[in-house]
Amino acid sequence: MSKSLYIAATEARSGKSAIVLGVMQLLRAHVRRVAVFRPIINDPLDNGRDHDIDLMLKHFKLEMEYDQTYAYTLSEARRLLNKGQQSLLLENTLNKFKELEKQYDFVLCEGTDYIGDNAALEYEMNVSVVSNLGCPVLLVVNGLNKTAPEITGSTQRIVETFEEKGLEVTGLVVNRARPDLPASMLEEIKANTQASHPLLAYVIPDDKRLGNPTIHDVIKWLDARVLYGHGRLDTQVDEFVTAAMHIGNFLKYINDGTLVISPGDRSDIILASITSRQSSSYGDIAGIVLTGGLQPPDTIHRLIEGWTGVPLPILSVEHHTYKTTQILQGLHGTIDPEHPAKIASAIGLFESCVDTEELRKRLVTTKSRKISPFMFEYNLIERAKSAKQHIVLPEGTSDRVLQAAEILQRRQVVDITLLGDPDAVREQASRLGVSLNGTRILDPAKSDRFEEYAKLYFEARKHKGVRMEDARDRMSDPTYYGSMMVQTGDADGMVSGSVTTTAQTIRPAFEFIKTKPDASIVSSVFLMCMGDRVVVFGDCAVNPNPDERQLAEIALSSAETARIFGIDPYVAMLSYSTGKSGSGQDVEKVARATEIAQELARERGLDVPIEGPLQYDAAVDPEVARTKMPDSKVAGRATVFIFPELNTGNNTYKAVQRAVPGSTAIGPVLQGLNKPVNDLSRGCRIRDIVNTVAITAIQAQAEKDA
Repeated sequence: MSKSLYIAATEARSGKSAIVLGVMQLLRAHVRRVAVFRPIINDPLDNGRDHDIDLMLKHFKLEMEYDQTYAYTLSEARRLLNKGQQSLLLENTLNKFKELEKQYDFVLCEGTDYIGDNAALEYEMNVSVVSNLGCPVLLVVNGLNKTAPEITGSTQRIVETFEEKGLEVTGLVVNRARPDLPASMLEEIKANTQASHPLLAYVIPDDKRLGNPTIHDVIKWLDARVLYGHGRLDTQVDEFVTAAMHIGNFLKYINDGTLVISPGDRSDIILASITSRQSSSYGDIAGIVLTGGLQPPDTIHRLIEGWTGVPLPILSVEHHTYKTTQILQGLHGTIDPEHPAKIASAIGLFESCVDTEELRKRLVTTKSRKISPFMFEYNLIERAKSAKQHIVLPEGTSDRVLQAAEILQRRQVVDITLLGDPDAVREQASRLGVSLNGTRILDPAKSDRFEEYAKLYFEARKHKGVRMEDARDRMSDPTYYGSMMVQTGDADGMVSGSVTTTAQTIRPAFEFIKTKPDASIVSSVFLMCMGDRVVVFGDCAVNPNPDERQLAEIALSSAETARIFGIDPYVAMLSYSTGKSGSGQDVEKVARATEIAQELARERGLDVPIEGPLQYDAAVDPEVARTKMPDSKVAGRATVFIFPELNTGNNTYKAVQRAVPGSTAIGPVLQGLNKPVNDLSRGCRIRDIVNTVAITAIQAQAEKDA
């Protein structure tokens, strides 16, 4: 079986970049070292980098030098062909490809884009190159505005042409397809197409979120300057309107996603456009392009700058209005590494339409036994998606939470409820250019369950002197309300903490969700992705100085968490001494905690190897373990590391995260609660929120399966 794949489009604007993203996502989840290679790239503008290569390198953090990723530019390839030196072109391309094959476990190749002036020549180059490389081919067929007979006929001809050249067509993707294509079309393609192997075939519908440009694309296309709205450049553009009428007539033509093009001295159009965004009677325009190098007078600038939260991007270009409009007619959307939501949309659409397991079996012979951080994060998402859970996010107006919610919705990982004033949440989402389609938004104080939740809280806390008025006040707090949603089963889990403290996040859980019957303490772990394996560090976030019994409970809870996430628990109780080689109060505390943990494990029927005290080197290094604890089941192979107190644990996880190349810390993951509630760091990234929500969903799945 080949260790490579060549993704070839059949014409321009096929959405090939999105397919390459989806396939690379699949490969990176199962293969440790994947290279990207484009035999022939478009001539870069202004000595820049190839768009698709740059996207792959940055998003997937591929450890490659840019010069390794391609052989020739399109103009260089044409010059060689014009000189009759096709053999030199093919030889050098093959040499580069073979070097990558030696260094990497898989090479994902991508063909040309057909944006030059000679599509026939590009087609022949693609066929010649892939024939020389010997890669199986995945064809990307542009289905935009085509009927089923048109797609079936052209696909059959293309596959047969490739096969006649001795190429193996492993599958095809009809991309950007019309929604009304019959389900029988794929079977007809498979039945009527003569291929050397059973053909994999998939249909992906057109999604304007991927094909349409964003304000960011407009800026690059027009070389525009951003005057206002720097934080909203991901806003999608669905149409262009040139504003030359009076306001009363102009407003009739604006819709959601309209980009307004207007001379820069039309202050009336500028003010009307901004005002329209704050009116529910008109669609939300995407932005304004001011032409002619003109800008509104200082008084209008002052008015805009004083407008609380300018709700849309305003750009300035030097071209006059007609030329600007002409240039924009050729604008198309791209998927850029700076746009995580668009990347999530592309990957989510690919995964929802393609049988990824079927494709994996065709492409990858065996799964890697070693787990990279990317593989682990991918598996988190896949496990969360396998049995969709409902997660509540109390911080509904947090920028990072909104952006993470969009990614989670687009990849169909979980169902989400955002808490907060719906108008404020939607306004903030609009300012960020975030789509909340499919996301439930709920104001706790105005919800149908508010009084019921308040009564439940009152009953749970009246022994502490809580009055009904206090209960209503508590339930007006989104964190308390979200926790009660989890407690009552109206949500499966909660994630909070991006703008609130750990205490604020977990206090409600302490008050009425409570700890599990066999757990006396709530603790936390970090899932540490360390190059080629994943281990568990606990407790690094919650308990400052646990006693012996608490330390033992933390060890057992951490072992259970490890199992939930597919890690075989070998628990090392860490100290500054190994075995009986040292003494002191701190060592004795760890030794006693180890005995208690072992005793509790036996009582509960748990098969968990637990040993301590162990120094970190003895816990991880087999050579050191053979010297210090030769008969140990844990030393040298530990996967769960229990630190004696928070100071050591917190500093160690951060030191490892920063100092060990390729390491990622995912968490903290709270454990010991009856139902899953997880805390975020206030310095968390969008990616951290996505991972924590996936973790919470997996914990909820485990609770239901228990």
